[in-house]
Amino acid sequence: MPPKKHHSSLDRVLGRLDTLDSVNLTNLVQRLARERGLFEDIFNTLQEGVLVISPDGEIEYANHSAHRLIGLNQDELSGQTLWRLVPGLRPSLEGSLGDGALPVVAREFELTYPEPRTVRLYMVPFKSDDHGGDSRRYAVILTDVSRDKATTEERIENERTSSILLLAAGVAHELGNPLNSLNIHLQLIERKLKKLQAAAKDVEGLTDSIRVCQVEVSRLDGIINNFLEAIKPKAPDFSEIHLLDVVDEVLRFQQGELENREITVDVEATPDLPVIMADRNQLKQVFFNVLKNAMEAMEPGGQLHLKTRAGDDSIFLMFGDTGTGIKQEDLLRLFEPYHTTKPGGSGLGLMIVQRIMREHGGQVGVESKPEVGTVVTLEFPRKDRRVRVLES
Repeated sequence: MPPKKHHSSLDRVLGRLDTLDSVNLTNLVQRLARERGLFEDIFNTLQEGVLVISPDGEIEYANHSAHRLIGLNQDELSGQTLWRLVPGLRPSLEGSLGDGALPVVAREFELTYPEPRTVRLYMVPFKSDDHGGDSRRYAVILTDVSRDKATTEERIENERTSSILLLAAGVAHELGNPLNSLNIHLQLIERKLKKLQAAAKDVEGLTDSIRVCQVEVSRLDGIINNFLEAIKPKAPDFSEIHLLDVVDEVLRFQQGELENREITVDVEATPDLPVIMADRNQLKQVFFNVLKNAMEAMEPGGQLHLKTRAGDDSIFLMFGDTGTGIKQEDLLRLFEPYHTTKPGGSGLGLMIVQRIMREHGGQVGVESKPEVGTVVTLEFPRKDRRVRVLES
């Protein structure tokens, strides 16, 4: 049963508008003007920018803070589209959830006019009864986070210092098992070496033990490197990269876990996808983190859909899962350091993803709907149009 609508006294008056005389009609117009003025005053006192846009991105309403943030007055903003003011937003939304679902969108982008600033965008869909045809609209909240970004590195360093012992304890635990394995096999090597002259057949067993040691050493090296990446980022080493080659490498590495979780993967690749300039190892770290989050969000039998697309200025890679989705209250805090909703999670994964994407001149966006799934969009600049979108 559809929810019951509540009609105000003003609604009832509007319902018999054609029966009003000139005096009552004048009173009604004045009342409407007062109520409109009240709502205008409320919205204009907000520090956050508020926009209402159509499905085509046309800006239908903007409060004073939105004008200030965007740097355009009412006349200049009239007829503008959000897609023009925030390049890259519309193409990434084309990879949003299917089946008619309206996504909640979180973005960060940089404005250079009238002065450089970082703005966080939060877009929520709603339906309006005041428009015919497609009644969908989006409420867009714009927040100036420039000051927060300016102190983020210092804040992260302080938080790293306070949590370093916790992280170190986790790393020590991870190192324990391979170290024990190394110790056992090295003892076996020592014993077999003593008997090598007496029994040549032990050479084969000795080779196997050495191979085990090499594997464990590689595992240790990977654990240490991941730990160091979380604590002390390093500048990317750029080279020409075929995006799908790295995706294929990561999927092959994770094939066993995907099969254990009964997750199917399909890739919708754009033919002749242009190369990008990227650090291969850092790119793999981004894909591992995004893939891990998607796998942990899905039950056995889930589906992961990867899609690539090339735009005029950017290359897009989208990871869509059929997981539990993300609550709206958690969506805004996704990229905050140490914020996590997973038991035992460190809260560093998406922060590292965002940092690496910024260092590559790109950005990351997340659209999600609870109990439907999540789409993570990675946007990379084309090789010939590479620019830094946000300062790290």
